[in-house]
Amino acid sequence: MGENIYIFMVIALGMLAIIDLVVGVSNDAVNFLNSAIGSKAISFRTIMIVASLGVAFGAMSSSGMMEVARKGIFNPGEFVFAEIMVIFMAVMITDILLLDFFNTLGMPTSTTVSIVFELLGAAVAVSLIKIVSADGTFSDLGSYINTEKATEIILGILLSVFIAFTIGAIVQFISRVLISFNFTSNAKWVESLFGGLAITSIIYFILIKGLKSTAIFDASITEFVATNTNLFLLGNVIFWTLLSLLVSTVLRWSIYTVVIVLGTFALAMAFAGNDLVNFIGVPIAALQSFQSWQGSGVDAELFNMAGLSAAVRTPTLLLLFSGLIMVLTLWFSSKAKSVVKTSVDLSRQDEGEERFQPNFLSRQVVKYSITAAENVAQVLPPSLLKRIDSRFEMPKVYVPKSKTQDMPAFDLVRAAVNLMVASVLISIATSMKLPLSTTYVTFMVAMGTSLADRAWGAESAVYRVAGVLNVIGGWFFTAFSAFTAAAIIASILHFGGFIALLVLLVVAALLLLRNYMSHNRKSKELKAENSLRRAESSSIQGVIQESAENVAKTIKRSNKLYSNAINGLAKHDLDMLKKNKKGIKKLSDEVEGLKNNIFYFIKNLDESSVGGASNFYINLLGILQDYSQSLEYIAKVSHTHVNNNHKKLRYNQIKELKGLDIAIEEVLNDTFEAFDTKSFESILDILGRKEELFDLVSEKIEKQVALTRTEESSPKNTTLYFSLLTESKDLIKTVMKLAELYYVEHDSSVEPARIEK
Repeated sequence: MGENIYIFMVIALGMLAIIDLVVGVSNDAVNFLNSAIGSKAISFRTIMIVASLGVAFGAMSSSGMMEVARKGIFNPGEFVFAEIMVIFMAVMITDILLLDFFNTLGMPTSTTVSIVFELLGAAVAVSLIKIVSADGTFSDLGSYINTEKATEIILGILLSVFIAFTIGAIVQFISRVLISFNFTSNAKWVESLFGGLAITSIIYFILIKGLKSTAIFDASITEFVATNTNLFLLGNVIFWTLLSLLVSTVLRWSIYTVVIVLGTFALAMAFAGNDLVNFIGVPIAALQSFQSWQGSGVDAELFNMAGLSAAVRTPTLLLLFSGLIMVLTLWFSSKAKSVVKTSVDLSRQDEGEERFQPNFLSRQVVKYSITAAENVAQVLPPSLLKRIDSRFEMPKVYVPKSKTQDMPAFDLVRAAVNLMVASVLISIATSMKLPLSTTYVTFMVAMGTSLADRAWGAESAVYRVAGVLNVIGGWFFTAFSAFTAAAIIASILHFGGFIALLVLLVVAALLLLRNYMSHNRKSKELKAENSLRRAESSSIQGVIQESAENVAKTIKRSNKLYSNAINGLAKHDLDMLKKNKKGIKKLSDEVEGLKNNIFYFIKNLDESSVGGASNFYINLLGILQDYSQSLEYIAKVSHTHVNNNHKKLRYNQIKELKGLDIAIEEVLNDTFEAFDTKSFESILDILGRKEELFDLVSEKIEKQVALTRTEESSPKNTTLYFSLLTESKDLIKTVMKLAELYYVEHDSSVEPARIEK
């Protein structure tokens, strides 16, 4: 390849670095935003300002020693410039696609692990190609790859998960027993001592992890901290405890809030200062490799890259530019918010809608954990257990249902412990040169503190455990897929040359664009979609008015879904029927979500409305469930028929079904209009068409019976047709039940018997 080709590769790597910064920050934002957002200690705007300052400061104070990209995984002296560029290009293409994939799913993963295994995969692929061409053996791979470092990283993954979860759970349990949920009523010295310990942990973290390789402090200061660690920590604990006491008594500030603000800043700064290598380390190394080769006059296939072993400082302007991109991404990335939401949802204190479904493993983990807890409880004295339980009793604070969405996912104590424990673990790991992942530590600490805080109760444990297992499984998938994909792409680039590079870049751009458009489309659909809302009113009239909106939304969506089922059958369109089946399943899940919320609904009712409102709402949910089940059955049998490649319905059958669809559509449109405008007096007209619709269905059934006796030759078609007609009749029944329910409640003078007739 000529020099122009490598100039193109350097430019492409620069552009990929910018994209990688965006997708990387979207993923890693969960590390430092989770605790502050979950506890709502400060406003979202303030959280973002604090995090932005931390990111900007971390990027500017970064030393830029991008060692992992240069020599941490492979031995650069064993490769020539052309091979190094292939490795770097493969790594960046893989990294962007992999991180964007996880961000689109809203799942946090480790940028450190992804970049390390991508470097390992690409380097192994190129090394094996070199070994094969030189008639070497597999044992020669050890001279190309830094196997010791790779082993450390793999062990680091396992250590991160286990240690962070365990320590987080232990520290939170002890903190809660000592502080309790009524932390505001504790003596000031308790809050101050907690503040002293927490702030010391975070300050030490800033010095050891955040600023470990910067020139901000004099060398003598960092040396003193390193050689007199115990004295430094003791002095800090005393100083910050006294200062916390002064701040809490004189200024009336909450020390827990101060810890959360400082911890958010510290983790954001450390992320930018140290994880920056994960995003721009490879492009920077590629640029510096190009500069070394350009002035050498040696052919790219012959120029040895042993020079990469030397440490080179990254230009300050590049760090400033990187910091700016990171801050902008933090503010404007919807995917960053999606990843943070996953972590917050899995650690929230209260019950609610669960994102993950339980699986066999999560059920077994919960089952054996309950057994273990019961065994421990039998050993401990009952008086001690009673005292511990009293520390976990949450204060009874009345919160209007309309305000529940604004409530914190967990309290200030847990948020402060999350930040403190994560800071300590990462500091210790860094000082011991253990390759613990920041993402793994912060996420697993949050999960451990959730468990210790009894946030995973009998109602939610299997869902939360399933979520954690999904995320952990994703982490191991990151390592495997990063290694494999980078190896494949490196091989393609090696053998395919410039043409392969162009094709891969175009494919990567198309995949990123598709994911971006898909994410935006889903976000818009969620905003525009008429999702069912949980009842929040506390009076019978309020419940009737509020629930009418849910009925209107259900009718509107089901009208389209029913028509799609008939049209999908008419066209024998499997894709339409599959999509329709998913749409109906989503509607059924929303109705199920309303039923799962009945406990909180009843709790929220006014004393005077309990009987009437609860009976009305329970009846309504029962009817809505019957309605959604009828739709689900119609969608299921339609999809199964086409999916099994059975005969198409006959023309006359399709015509009859379309006629029924039109009749049902008219009734559903009128029903939607009545509920949408809350014109309940017009419901009587809808009820008057009940017998007309029943007669229409009966007429079509009779026609089909006659045809089956004389002309019909397909048992499957006959079964499907009768199933659709009978289920459509049930659908009409439930619509009429809805109308009757609201008409009776709207006009209590009307007797139900009169309506039934």
